[in-house]
Amino acid sequence: MSLMTWDKEQFGTNVSAHDQEHQEIFRLVNKLGDAVGVGDRTSIGKQLDALIDYVAKHFAAEEANFAKFEYPAFAAHKAEHDKLVATCLDLQKKFHAGEAEVTGETANFVVGWLKNHIPTIDKLYGPFLNEKGVV
Repeated sequence: MSLMTWDKEQFGTNVSAHDQEHQEIFRLVNKLGDAVGVGDRTSIGKQLDALIDYVAKHFAAEEANFAKFEYPAFAAHKAEHDKLVATCLDLQKKFHAGEAEVTGETANFVVGWLKNHIPTIDKLYGPFLNEKGVV
């Protein structure tokens, strides 16, 4: 079952590299959701690790563009990233220590965060970066 479906109108930033990264994040979220649905803890851990690793790389790529082109909302945007990363790293640590589980509710939290963040926060950097020649 697909938790997230890419839609350019809803999620596109018009920065192709970041849009491709967002599509990969959607794919990884869906794989995590599938693993949660099956209930295989080993698979859940593998998918959780892959998603968190990729999201961290994606955030670093966005932030590199923000720094390079002096994006005015860089600090606020990075604060949003940092907050999610801290939450995810805490869950990852607890999951691997056997102190927490990844459930459908967890997957829904990630889906909700992305469905809010990309259209309302990420879309704002598209026109700015496009003006700087980043397409």
